Amino acid sequence: MSYVTEIAPASPDIVIEHFSKRLSLETDCADVAQALQDGPDFVLLHVVGTSAAYERRHIPGAIHLNHREISAERMAEWPQDTIFVVYCAGPHCNGADQAALKLARLGRPVKIMIGGITGWADEELPFATGPEAGDFQQAA
Repeated sequence: MSYVTEIAPASPDIVIEHFSKRLSLETDCADVAQALQDGPDFVLLHVVGTSAAYERRHIPGAIHLNHREISAERMAEWPQDTIFVVYCAGPHCNGADQAALKLARLGRPVKIMIGGITGWADEELPFATGPEAGDFQQAA
């Protein structure tokens, strides 16, 4: 018996419940890129850093809204049922977690894009520069 199998795998019912819950909370870079190419059905938020850092490099189509600036007043720009996908610098950063928590507390549907900018770069996906959100299809 190996360390892998010493503890038996969970039953399929538990696995289905676990991963269904997990996928309701997060998405990944490849799925976000495909959605941006197809025409997204969510708002992508770059939730960390300064405006200058955002201008140097961000995911095309992302709006810069630092998690510290998320409030009911700021979010009133979007209909209440708007789905948000948030990302931060990467696995070493919890800005996306903080943004997701704030959005959920405001009753907003939200997912985190796991990997953040680091994951996006690892996937060799295109970046945008400048103060505007940009367009994924033009950057690709």
